[in-house]
Amino acid sequence: MKKKHKVVIRDFLLSFGKAQVSAFLGGLFDFSVYTICIQVLGFTAYISNIISGSLGAVVNFTINRCWTFGSTGAPVGKQLGKFVMVVIGSISLKSMGIFFLVDHLLLNPYYSKIIVEILVSLGFNFLMQKYWVFRK
Repeated sequence: MKKKHKVVIRDFLLSFGKAQVSAFLGGLFDFSVYTICIQVLGFTAYISNIISGSLGAVVNFTINRCWTFGSTGAPVGKQLGKFVMVVIGSISLKSMGIFFLVDHLLLNPYYSKIIVEILVSLGFNFLMQKYWVFRK
């Protein structure tokens, strides 16, 4: 029983590490689009977050399905539907957080984005993806 417990912990930590790499890559793409939306297109911070989060989600879904959770055997449509629901929740949480930090606490929109991204990614996205979207 002790060996099984170690395997469960090892598998959790491995998937957590892979999810962080995936989130980092998706986050780089997301942050780049976010910056372009604000600086080039002149959008507000929370509108930029909706756009960048949606596009970053495509990158993240692909990496998570194929590499992080190795869940390519499940129907893509079912996973995608669940993933979209998680992304909507994630973008909503992030947009509300950014709106609060930027418009009410008057924090820098870039620092606000980073703070909110970390909190939502660790506390919501990983758990929902591991135990619901890409569950084997």
